Amino acid sequence: MKPLSELPQASLLAVRGVLADLDDTLSTNGRITAAAYAAMERLRAAGLLVIPVTGRPAGWCDHIARMWPVDAVVGENGAFYMRYDHDRHKLITRNVAADAEFAGRRDRLRQIGERILREVPGAAWASDQAYRIADIAIDFCEDVPRLPRADVERIVALMREAGLTAKVSSIHVNGWFGAYDKLGMTRTLLAELFDTDLDARREQFVFIGDSPNDAPLFEFFPLSVGVANVRDYAGQIEREPSFVTAAESGAGFVELAELLINRASGA
Repeated sequence: MKPLSELPQASLLAVRGVLADLDDTLSTNGRITAAAYAAMERLRAAGLLVIPVTGRPAGWCDHIARMWPVDAVVGENGAFYMRYDHDRHKLITRNVAADAEFAGRRDRLRQIGERILREVPGAAWASDQAYRIADIAIDFCEDVPRLPRADVERIVALMREAGLTAKVSSIHVNGWFGAYDKLGMTRTLLAELFDTDLDARREQFVFIGDSPNDAPLFEFFPLSVGVANVRDYAGQIEREPSFVTAAESGAGFVELAELLINRASGA
């Protein structure tokens, strides 16, 4: 990983949008700082798209799409995107599967989650589980004492044994039926809402994240950035980002934003 300061100026000038993980990338110790929130506003004022790409639930994403200074949001690791049309006063939601299909899987997902909680002492349902439509989230450090890495790996193994796709974030292990991911729904979002073929224009977007479930985006985008705390997952991420910020979490996001805003303003 190269320092963010080594990101080429020509690449910066080509950037059209910023895709950002939420937990421990936009947030710091579980909160969005004033500086990080302002950075999102300033990026949009500079003419850049701002799109969170997160594992957080539909209930959160409804709020984010409506209330935050963002253009859209991808949630539950790619299960859907949401965009709020301020002119029509309407929330637009695009799911990777029909609502009925999601609903039909919930009992089985609940059973798998309960088994995990029985077999991995100290694990817990994520506090946001009630607001999810497509997956389960098992908390290993957000509202419980941090579990050892071996226990996190056991959660992943139990999910995969039950036929789920399992991904580790900085706070949860998420599991769902199907092969979708953050990258796939980001590709769909940009095609449907912004008439953008992401495969042809990946150089126009920068992705910033911090944890193993961001690996597909780190691999896909030439301009992939990790906030400094991504180093905590050394050896656990299938593909590391190309660049890394000096600061951690939200301050690292602000660091990237400042670089892009100064580029856009000619400073």
